[in-house]
Amino acid sequence: MFSNKKMHFEISERRILLLVFDAVFILSALYILSLIFDYNYFVFDSGNFLSVILLLSYMYAFGVIFEMYDLQVASSQLQILQSVIFTVTTTSLAYLFTPVLSPELPKQRIVIFIFYSTILGTLLLWRFFYVFFLASHRFSQNVVLICDQNQVQELVSSLENVDPHYKIIGFVNSDSISKENSGLNYVKEVEKNDLEDFVIKNQVSEIVIASQKTDGITADLYQQLLHLLESGNIIREYTQVYESKTQRIPVHYIARDFYRFFPFSRSNTNKLYLFLVRSMEFLFSFCGLLVCFLFVPIIFIGNLLANRGPLFYTQERVGKHGIVFEIYKFRTMIKNSEVDGIAFATSNDKRITPFGKMMRKSRIDELPQFFNILRGDMAVIGPRPERPFFVEEIARIMPFYETRHVIKPGLTGWAQVNYSYGESIDESLIKLQYDLYYIKHRSIFLDLSITFKTITTVLFYRGQ
Repeated sequence: MFSNKKMHFEISERRILLLVFDAVFILSALYILSLIFDYNYFVFDSGNFLSVILLLSYMYAFGVIFEMYDLQVASSQLQILQSVIFTVTTTSLAYLFTPVLSPELPKQRIVIFIFYSTILGTLLLWRFFYVFFLASHRFSQNVVLICDQNQVQELVSSLENVDPHYKIIGFVNSDSISKENSGLNYVKEVEKNDLEDFVIKNQVSEIVIASQKTDGITADLYQQLLHLLESGNIIREYTQVYESKTQRIPVHYIARDFYRFFPFSRSNTNKLYLFLVRSMEFLFSFCGLLVCFLFVPIIFIGNLLANRGPLFYTQERVGKHGIVFEIYKFRTMIKNSEVDGIAFATSNDKRITPFGKMMRKSRIDELPQFFNILRGDMAVIGPRPERPFFVEEIARIMPFYETRHVIKPGLTGWAQVNYSYGESIDESLIKLQYDLYYIKHRSIFLDLSITFKTITTVLFYRGQ
Protein backbone atom coordinates (compact mmCIF):
# COMPACT_ATOMS: atom_id res chain seq x y z
CA MET A 1 0.00 0.00 0.00
CA PHE A 2 1.26 3.50 -0.85
CA SER A 3 1.40 6.04 1.94
CA ASN A 4 0.06 9.52 1.40
CA LYS A 5 1.07 11.67 4.35
CA LYS A 6 0.02 15.03 2.97
CA MET A 7 -3.24 16.35 4.41
CA HIS A 8 -5.79 18.14 2.25
CA PHE A 9 -9.43 19.11 2.47
CA GLU A 10 -12.08 18.73 -0.21
CA ILE A 11 -14.25 21.79 -0.87
CA SER A 12 -17.28 20.22 0.85
CA GLU A 13 -15.12 19.18 3.81
CA ARG A 14 -13.86 22.75 4.21
CA ARG A 15 -17.41 24.07 4.37
CA ILE A 16 -18.41 21.45 6.96
CA LEU A 17 -15.29 22.35 8.93
CA LEU A 18 -16.35 26.01 9.01
CA LEU A 19 -19.95 25.19 9.95
CA VAL A 20 -18.99 22.87 12.80
CA PHE A 21 -16.19 24.93 14.34
CA ASP A 22 -18.11 28.21 14.11
CA ALA A 23 -20.68 26.64 16.44
CA VAL A 24 -18.10 24.90 18.65
CA PHE A 25 -16.01 28.01 19.29
CA ILE A 26 -18.93 30.40 19.79
CA LEU A 27 -20.74 28.10 22.25
CA SER A 28 -17.48 27.29 24.05
CA ALA A 29 -16.66 31.00 24.46
CA LEU A 30 -20.15 31.80 25.77
CA TYR A 31 -19.95 28.83 28.17
CA ILE A 32 -16.54 29.91 29.54
CA LEU A 33 -17.89 33.45 29.87
CA SER A 34 -20.81 32.21 31.96
CA LEU A 35 -18.40 30.28 34.26
CA ILE A 36 -15.92 33.10 34.84
CA PHE A 37 -18.27 36.08 35.17
CA ASP A 38 -21.61 36.70 36.80
CA TYR A 39 -23.26 36.59 33.39
CA ASN A 40 -26.90 35.62 33.44
CA TYR A 41 -28.03 36.41 29.89
CA PHE A 42 -26.95 33.34 27.90
CA VAL A 43 -26.98 30.43 30.36
CA PHE A 44 -26.35 26.78 29.46
CA ASP A 45 -29.05 24.56 30.94
CA SER A 46 -31.77 22.22 29.75
CA GLY A 47 -34.32 25.06 29.60
CA ASN A 48 -32.07 27.12 27.31
CA PHE A 49 -31.83 24.54 24.51
CA LEU A 50 -34.14 26.42 22.11
CA SER A 51 -32.16 29.63 22.65
CA VAL A 52 -28.96 27.86 21.58
CA ILE A 53 -30.64 26.46 18.46
CA LEU A 54 -32.06 29.90 17.64
CA LEU A 55 -28.66 31.58 17.94
CA LEU A 56 -26.97 29.02 15.69
CA SER A 57 -29.83 29.16 13.18
CA TYR A 58 -29.51 32.93 12.89
CA MET A 59 -25.74 32.69 12.57
CA TYR A 60 -25.91 30.08 9.78
CA ALA A 61 -28.70 31.91 7.92
CA PHE A 62 -27.03 35.32 8.02
CA GLY A 63 -23.64 33.67 7.46
CA VAL A 64 -24.90 32.32 4.15
CA ILE A 65 -26.44 35.67 3.20
CA PHE A 66 -23.23 37.58 3.99
CA GLU A 67 -21.10 34.86 2.30
CA MET A 68 -19.28 33.68 5.42
CA TYR A 69 -19.41 30.12 4.05
CA ASP A 70 -18.26 31.04 0.55
CA LEU A 71 -14.83 29.37 0.39
CA GLN A 72 -13.26 32.13 -1.69
CA VAL A 73 -14.42 34.73 0.87
CA ALA A 74 -13.39 32.50 3.79
CA SER A 75 -9.81 32.44 2.44
CA SER A 76 -9.46 36.23 2.22
CA GLN A 77 -8.53 38.29 5.32
CA LEU A 78 -10.34 41.47 4.27
CA GLN A 79 -13.46 39.76 2.93
CA ILE A 80 -13.88 37.49 5.94
CA LEU A 81 -13.47 40.49 8.28
CA GLN A 82 -16.36 42.25 6.53
CA SER A 83 -18.45 39.09 6.34
CA VAL A 84 -18.00 38.17 10.03
CA ILE A 85 -18.83 41.69 11.25
CA PHE A 86 -22.02 41.82 9.16
CA THR A 87 -23.04 38.30 10.21
CA VAL A 88 -22.41 38.73 13.94
CA THR A 89 -24.06 42.17 14.06
CA THR A 90 -27.20 41.01 12.25
CA THR A 91 -27.34 37.73 14.21
CA SER A 92 -27.02 39.51 17.55
CA LEU A 93 -29.73 42.07 16.72
CA ALA A 94 -32.13 39.41 15.42
CA TYR A 95 -31.48 37.20 18.46
CA LEU A 96 -31.83 39.98 21.02
CA PHE A 97 -35.19 41.10 19.65
CA THR A 98 -36.74 37.68 19.02
CA PRO A 99 -39.58 37.29 21.54
CA VAL A 100 -40.20 34.16 23.65
CA LEU A 101 -37.42 31.95 22.23
CA SER A 102 -34.49 34.18 23.21
CA PRO A 103 -33.72 35.19 26.81
CA GLU A 104 -35.30 38.34 28.24
CA LEU A 105 -33.36 41.48 27.33
CA PRO A 106 -30.84 42.34 30.09
CA LYS A 107 -31.34 45.60 31.99
CA GLN A 108 -27.65 46.52 31.80
CA ARG A 109 -26.37 47.45 28.33
CA ILE A 110 -22.88 46.22 29.17
CA VAL A 111 -24.22 42.64 29.13
CA ILE A 112 -25.36 43.07 25.51
CA PHE A 113 -21.94 44.51 24.62
CA ILE A 114 -20.15 41.56 26.28
CA PHE A 115 -22.43 39.07 24.50
CA TYR A 116 -21.79 40.71 21.10
CA SER A 117 -18.04 41.17 21.64
CA THR A 118 -17.56 37.56 22.75
CA ILE A 119 -19.18 36.16 19.62
CA LEU A 120 -17.42 38.64 17.31
CA GLY A 121 -13.96 38.19 18.87
CA THR A 122 -14.18 34.40 18.99
CA LEU A 123 -15.40 34.09 15.42
CA LEU A 124 -12.74 36.48 14.09
CA LEU A 125 -9.92 34.63 15.90
CA TRP A 126 -11.07 31.25 14.56
CA ARG A 127 -11.63 32.52 11.01
CA PHE A 128 -8.23 34.26 10.85
CA PHE A 129 -6.66 31.02 12.09
CA TYR A 130 -8.43 29.27 9.20
CA VAL A 131 -7.15 31.85 6.68
CA PHE A 132 -3.51 31.66 7.83
CA PHE A 133 -3.25 27.92 8.44
CA LEU A 134 -6.05 25.69 7.18
CA ALA A 135 -6.62 27.63 3.94
CA SER A 136 -2.91 27.80 3.17
CA HIS A 137 -1.17 25.88 0.41
CA ARG A 138 0.32 23.40 2.87
CA PHE A 139 -3.06 21.65 2.69
CA SER A 140 -3.30 21.70 -1.10
CA GLN A 141 -4.35 18.63 -3.04
CA ASN A 142 -1.88 17.32 -5.64
CA VAL A 143 -3.52 16.05 -8.81
CA VAL A 144 -2.35 14.38 -12.04
CA LEU A 145 -4.28 14.73 -15.31
CA ILE A 146 -4.48 12.11 -18.02
CA CYS A 147 -5.50 14.03 -21.12
CA ASP A 148 -4.53 15.06 -24.62
CA GLN A 149 -1.72 17.58 -24.83
CA ASN A 150 -3.88 20.32 -26.35
CA GLN A 151 -6.37 20.07 -23.45
CA VAL A 152 -3.92 20.76 -20.63
CA GLN A 153 -4.06 24.55 -20.39
CA GLU A 154 -7.86 24.72 -20.50
CA LEU A 155 -8.31 21.91 -17.96
CA VAL A 156 -5.75 23.28 -15.52
CA SER A 157 -7.13 26.82 -15.56
CA SER A 158 -10.77 25.73 -15.23
CA LEU A 159 -10.06 23.56 -12.16
CA GLU A 160 -7.48 25.68 -10.35
CA ASN A 161 -9.43 28.92 -10.80
CA VAL A 162 -12.39 27.56 -8.84
CA ASP A 163 -10.27 25.90 -6.13
CA PRO A 164 -6.71 27.27 -5.67
CA HIS A 165 -5.87 24.33 -3.38
CA TYR A 166 -6.53 21.84 -6.17
CA LYS A 167 -3.05 21.78 -7.74
CA ILE A 168 -2.42 20.07 -11.07
CA ILE A 169 1.26 19.12 -10.71
CA GLY A 170 1.59 16.90 -13.77
CA PHE A 171 -0.14 15.39 -16.77
CA VAL A 172 0.18 12.24 -18.84
CA ASN A 173 -0.22 12.83 -22.55
CA SER A 174 -2.86 10.36 -23.76
CA ASP A 175 -2.66 11.54 -27.37
CA SER A 176 -1.05 8.66 -29.22
CA ILE A 177 -0.31 10.85 -32.26
CA SER A 178 1.20 14.03 -30.85
CA LYS A 179 4.70 13.69 -29.40
CA GLU A 180 5.59 17.39 -29.10
CA ASN A 181 6.30 18.99 -25.76
CA SER A 182 3.43 21.11 -24.45
CA GLY A 183 5.70 23.96 -23.36
CA LEU A 184 3.77 24.41 -20.10
CA ASN A 185 6.47 25.08 -17.50
CA TYR A 186 4.07 25.02 -14.54
CA VAL A 187 2.70 21.56 -15.33
CA LYS A 188 5.19 18.73 -15.67
CA GLU A 189 4.61 16.17 -18.40
CA VAL A 190 4.87 12.67 -16.91
CA GLU A 191 5.90 9.76 -19.08
CA LYS A 192 3.34 6.96 -19.20
CA ASN A 193 5.81 4.45 -17.80
CA ASP A 194 6.65 6.73 -14.85
CA LEU A 195 3.12 7.50 -13.64
CA GLU A 196 3.16 5.10 -10.68
CA ASP A 197 6.50 6.37 -9.35
CA PHE A 198 5.46 10.00 -9.87
CA VAL A 199 2.27 9.50 -7.84
CA ILE A 200 4.18 7.96 -4.92
CA LYS A 201 7.03 10.52 -4.86
CA ASN A 202 4.75 13.58 -5.12
CA GLN A 203 2.02 12.37 -2.75
CA VAL A 204 -0.63 12.67 -5.44
CA SER A 205 -4.09 12.32 -3.92
CA GLU A 206 -6.17 12.17 -7.09
CA ILE A 207 -5.82 11.15 -10.74
CA VAL A 208 -8.25 12.73 -13.19
CA ILE A 209 -8.87 11.10 -16.57
CA ALA A 210 -9.98 13.68 -19.12
CA SER A 211 -8.99 11.90 -22.32
CA GLN A 212 -11.80 11.08 -24.73
CA LYS A 213 -9.55 8.79 -26.76
CA THR A 214 -9.07 5.22 -25.57
CA ASP A 215 -6.13 4.45 -27.87
CA GLY A 216 -3.90 6.73 -25.77
CA ILE A 217 -4.50 4.56 -22.66
CA THR A 218 -1.86 1.93 -23.37
CA ALA A 219 -1.84 -1.50 -21.74
CA ASP A 220 1.05 -0.47 -19.49
CA LEU A 221 -0.69 2.75 -18.43
CA TYR A 222 -3.90 0.80 -17.78
CA GLN A 223 -2.03 -1.63 -15.50
CA GLN A 224 -0.47 1.24 -13.57
CA LEU A 225 -3.90 2.81 -13.08
CA LEU A 226 -5.22 -0.53 -11.78
CA HIS A 227 -2.33 -0.80 -9.28
CA LEU A 228 -2.92 2.77 -8.09
CA LEU A 229 -6.64 2.12 -7.70
CA GLU A 230 -6.00 -1.07 -5.72
CA SER A 231 -3.58 0.88 -3.51
CA GLY A 232 -6.27 3.34 -2.46
CA ASN A 233 -5.59 6.20 -4.86
CA ILE A 234 -8.65 8.07 -6.13
CA ILE A 235 -9.22 7.98 -9.89
CA ARG A 236 -12.03 10.17 -11.22
CA GLU A 237 -13.47 11.17 -14.58
CA TYR A 238 -13.04 14.82 -15.53
CA THR A 239 -16.72 15.70 -16.02
CA GLN A 240 -17.47 14.52 -12.45
CA VAL A 241 -14.63 16.65 -11.04
CA TYR A 242 -15.63 19.71 -13.09
CA GLU A 243 -19.26 19.49 -12.04
CA SER A 244 -18.48 19.06 -8.33
CA LYS A 245 -15.88 21.86 -8.30
CA THR A 246 -17.59 24.47 -10.48
CA GLN A 247 -21.24 23.46 -9.95
CA ARG A 248 -21.71 23.69 -13.70
CA ILE A 249 -22.33 21.12 -16.44
CA PRO A 250 -19.35 20.98 -18.88
CA VAL A 251 -21.42 20.91 -22.08
CA HIS A 252 -18.47 22.27 -24.07
CA TYR A 253 -16.53 19.12 -23.19
CA ILE A 254 -18.95 16.21 -23.28
CA ALA A 255 -20.50 17.23 -26.63
CA ARG A 256 -22.76 14.58 -28.16
CA ASP A 257 -22.51 12.29 -25.12
CA PHE A 258 -24.38 14.90 -23.09
CA TYR A 259 -27.42 12.84 -22.14
CA ARG A 260 -25.25 10.12 -20.61
CA PHE A 261 -24.16 12.71 -18.05
CA PHE A 262 -27.42 14.57 -17.65
CA PRO A 263 -30.28 12.78 -15.86
CA PHE A 264 -32.97 15.36 -15.10
CA SER A 265 -33.77 15.96 -11.45
CA ARG A 266 -36.88 14.14 -10.26
CA SER A 267 -38.03 17.44 -8.76
CA ASN A 268 -38.83 18.65 -12.27
CA THR A 269 -41.79 16.23 -12.35
CA ASN A 270 -42.43 15.70 -8.62
CA LYS A 271 -46.03 16.90 -8.07
CA LEU A 272 -45.59 17.58 -4.35
CA TYR A 273 -42.42 19.64 -4.95
CA LEU A 274 -44.06 21.56 -7.81
CA PHE A 275 -47.19 22.21 -5.71
CA LEU A 276 -45.10 23.57 -2.81
CA VAL A 277 -43.05 25.72 -5.19
CA ARG A 278 -46.15 27.11 -6.90
CA SER A 279 -47.76 27.88 -3.53
CA MET A 280 -44.66 29.80 -2.44
CA GLU A 281 -44.62 31.60 -5.79
CA PHE A 282 -48.14 32.90 -5.19
CA LEU A 283 -47.07 34.19 -1.78
CA PHE A 284 -43.89 35.80 -3.15
CA SER A 285 -45.83 37.30 -6.07
CA PHE A 286 -48.37 39.05 -3.85
CA CYS A 287 -45.61 40.35 -1.55
CA GLY A 288 -43.46 41.37 -4.53
CA LEU A 289 -46.31 43.22 -6.25
CA LEU A 290 -47.12 45.01 -2.99
CA VAL A 291 -43.49 46.20 -2.80
CA CYS A 292 -43.71 47.12 -6.50
CA PHE A 293 -46.76 49.34 -5.90
CA LEU A 294 -44.95 51.04 -3.00
CA PHE A 295 -42.01 51.85 -5.28
CA VAL A 296 -44.11 53.06 -8.22
CA PRO A 297 -44.44 56.73 -7.06
CA ILE A 298 -40.67 57.01 -6.46
CA ILE A 299 -39.80 55.30 -9.74
CA PHE A 300 -42.39 57.39 -11.60
CA ILE A 301 -40.72 60.61 -10.43
CA GLY A 302 -37.23 59.26 -11.12
CA ASN A 303 -38.30 58.04 -14.55
CA LEU A 304 -39.95 61.40 -15.34
CA LEU A 305 -36.78 63.31 -14.47
CA ALA A 306 -34.05 60.90 -15.63
CA ASN A 307 -35.47 58.47 -18.19
CA ARG A 308 -38.13 60.62 -19.87
CA GLY A 309 -40.17 57.86 -21.35
CA PRO A 310 -42.81 55.22 -20.54
CA LEU A 311 -42.57 53.85 -17.01
CA PHE A 312 -43.10 50.18 -17.93
CA TYR A 313 -41.37 48.19 -20.61
CA THR A 314 -42.51 44.95 -22.24
CA GLN A 315 -40.46 42.52 -24.28
CA GLU A 316 -40.89 39.09 -25.81
CA ARG A 317 -39.11 36.25 -23.99
CA VAL A 318 -39.00 32.48 -24.48
CA GLY A 319 -40.62 30.43 -21.71
CA LYS A 320 -41.23 26.79 -20.89
CA HIS A 321 -41.42 24.49 -23.96
CA GLY A 322 -40.28 27.41 -26.14
CA ILE A 323 -43.55 29.34 -25.73
CA VAL A 324 -43.06 33.10 -26.20
CA PHE A 325 -44.56 35.48 -23.61
CA GLU A 326 -44.44 39.20 -22.74
CA ILE A 327 -42.19 40.08 -19.82
CA TYR A 328 -42.82 43.22 -17.72
CA LYS A 329 -40.09 45.50 -16.35
CA PHE A 330 -39.53 49.06 -15.26
CA ARG A 331 -37.81 50.75 -18.18
CA THR A 332 -34.08 51.38 -17.68
CA MET A 333 -32.98 52.31 -21.20
CA ILE A 334 -33.54 55.33 -23.41
CA LYS A 335 -36.44 55.33 -25.84
CA ASN A 336 -35.79 53.59 -29.18
CA SER A 337 -32.73 51.86 -27.72
CA GLU A 338 -32.58 49.32 -30.53
CA VAL A 339 -32.72 51.53 -33.61
CA ASP A 340 -29.32 50.11 -34.61
CA GLY A 341 -30.45 46.51 -34.13
CA ILE A 342 -30.83 43.98 -31.31
CA ALA A 343 -27.77 43.64 -29.10
CA PHE A 344 -26.76 42.28 -25.69
CA ALA A 345 -26.85 44.78 -22.83
CA THR A 346 -23.33 45.40 -21.52
CA SER A 347 -21.97 46.65 -18.18
CA ASN A 348 -21.26 50.15 -19.53
CA ASP A 349 -24.10 50.23 -22.03
CA LYS A 350 -24.74 53.83 -23.09
CA ARG A 351 -28.41 52.99 -23.70
CA ILE A 352 -28.94 52.51 -19.94
CA THR A 353 -29.80 55.77 -18.16
CA PRO A 354 -28.12 56.67 -14.83
CA PHE A 355 -31.42 56.13 -12.99
CA GLY A 356 -31.92 52.88 -14.91
CA LYS A 357 -28.46 51.69 -13.90
CA MET A 358 -29.37 52.24 -10.24
CA MET A 359 -32.56 50.23 -10.70
CA ARG A 360 -30.68 47.38 -12.41
CA LYS A 361 -28.06 47.24 -9.67
CA SER A 362 -30.71 47.01 -6.97
CA ARG A 363 -32.95 44.72 -9.10
CA ILE A 364 -35.88 47.11 -8.61
CA ASP A 365 -36.50 47.10 -12.37
CA GLU A 366 -37.53 43.43 -12.17
CA LEU A 367 -40.30 43.87 -9.59
CA PRO A 368 -43.10 43.94 -12.26
CA GLN A 369 -42.07 40.40 -13.24
CA PHE A 370 -43.94 39.14 -10.19
CA PHE A 371 -47.01 39.67 -12.38
CA ASN A 372 -45.49 37.18 -14.87
CA ILE A 373 -44.95 34.75 -11.99
CA LEU A 374 -48.54 35.18 -10.83
CA ARG A 375 -49.77 34.48 -14.38
CA GLY A 376 -47.61 31.35 -14.62
CA ASP A 377 -45.30 32.57 -17.41
CA MET A 378 -42.33 32.48 -15.04
CA ALA A 379 -41.17 30.95 -11.78
CA VAL A 380 -39.31 32.64 -8.95
CA ILE A 381 -36.28 30.38 -9.55
CA GLY A 382 -35.19 29.08 -12.95
CA PRO A 383 -33.07 29.95 -16.01
CA ARG A 384 -33.26 33.60 -17.01
CA PRO A 385 -35.76 33.99 -19.90
CA GLU A 386 -34.01 35.02 -23.12
CA ARG A 387 -35.29 36.89 -26.15
CA PRO A 388 -36.35 34.77 -29.19
CA PHE A 389 -33.72 36.43 -31.40
CA PHE A 390 -30.88 35.47 -29.05
CA VAL A 391 -32.29 31.98 -28.46
CA GLU A 392 -32.16 31.28 -32.20
CA GLU A 393 -28.66 32.75 -32.53
CA ILE A 394 -27.21 30.94 -29.51
CA ALA A 395 -28.94 27.61 -30.30
CA ARG A 396 -27.17 27.54 -33.69
CA ILE A 397 -23.80 27.68 -31.95
CA MET A 398 -24.42 25.89 -28.63
CA PRO A 399 -25.69 22.34 -28.40
CA PHE A 400 -28.37 21.76 -25.77
CA TYR A 401 -29.14 25.48 -25.30
CA GLU A 402 -32.88 24.92 -25.67
CA THR A 403 -32.71 22.30 -22.90
CA ARG A 404 -33.16 25.32 -20.58
CA HIS A 405 -36.80 25.41 -21.69
CA VAL A 406 -37.79 22.13 -20.03
CA ILE A 407 -38.72 24.19 -16.93
CA LYS A 408 -40.15 27.66 -16.46
CA PRO A 409 -37.71 30.59 -16.64
CA GLY A 410 -37.10 32.38 -13.35
CA LEU A 411 -36.80 35.81 -11.82
CA THR A 412 -33.58 34.58 -10.23
CA GLY A 413 -31.59 31.39 -10.70
CA TRP A 414 -28.34 29.47 -10.28
CA ALA A 415 -26.71 31.26 -13.23
CA GLN A 416 -27.84 34.71 -12.10
CA VAL A 417 -26.38 34.38 -8.59
CA ASN A 418 -23.12 32.76 -9.69
CA TYR A 419 -22.22 34.69 -12.83
CA SER A 420 -22.47 38.10 -14.42
CA TYR A 421 -25.21 39.36 -16.71
CA GLY A 422 -23.95 37.64 -19.90
CA GLU A 423 -22.81 40.13 -22.49
CA SER A 424 -21.75 37.77 -25.26
CA ILE A 425 -22.24 34.31 -26.77
CA ASP A 426 -19.24 32.97 -24.79
CA GLU A 427 -20.68 34.22 -21.51
CA SER A 428 -24.07 32.75 -22.44
CA LEU A 429 -22.31 29.36 -22.69
CA ILE A 430 -21.09 29.68 -19.10
CA LYS A 431 -24.57 30.68 -17.92
CA LEU A 432 -25.98 27.69 -19.81
CA GLN A 433 -23.71 25.40 -17.80
CA TYR A 434 -25.11 26.84 -14.56
CA ASP A 435 -28.70 26.60 -15.81
CA LEU A 436 -28.27 22.94 -16.74
CA TYR A 437 -26.69 22.22 -13.35
CA TYR A 438 -29.83 23.62 -11.72
CA ILE A 439 -32.13 21.51 -13.92
CA LYS A 440 -30.04 18.43 -13.09
CA HIS A 441 -29.85 19.04 -9.32
CA ARG A 442 -33.08 20.96 -8.71
CA SER A 443 -34.25 20.57 -5.11
CA ILE A 444 -35.55 22.45 -2.09
CA PHE A 445 -32.01 22.81 -0.76
CA LEU A 446 -30.68 24.26 -4.02
CA ASP A 447 -33.67 26.62 -4.17
CA LEU A 448 -32.88 27.83 -0.64
CA SER A 449 -29.23 28.35 -1.60
CA ILE A 450 -30.29 30.46 -4.61
CA THR A 451 -32.69 32.45 -2.41
CA PHE A 452 -29.93 33.30 0.07
CA LYS A 453 -27.49 34.15 -2.73
CA THR A 454 -30.10 36.40 -4.33
CA ILE A 455 -30.48 38.31 -1.05
CA THR A 456 -26.69 38.67 -0.96
CA THR A 457 -26.65 39.95 -4.56
CA VAL A 458 -29.22 42.63 -3.73
CA LEU A 459 -27.59 43.63 -0.43
CA PHE A 460 -24.13 43.97 -2.01
CA TYR A 461 -25.54 45.80 -5.04
CA ARG A 462 -24.22 43.33 -7.60
CA GLY A 463 -26.98 43.47 -10.20
CA GLN A 464 -26.62 44.77 -13.73
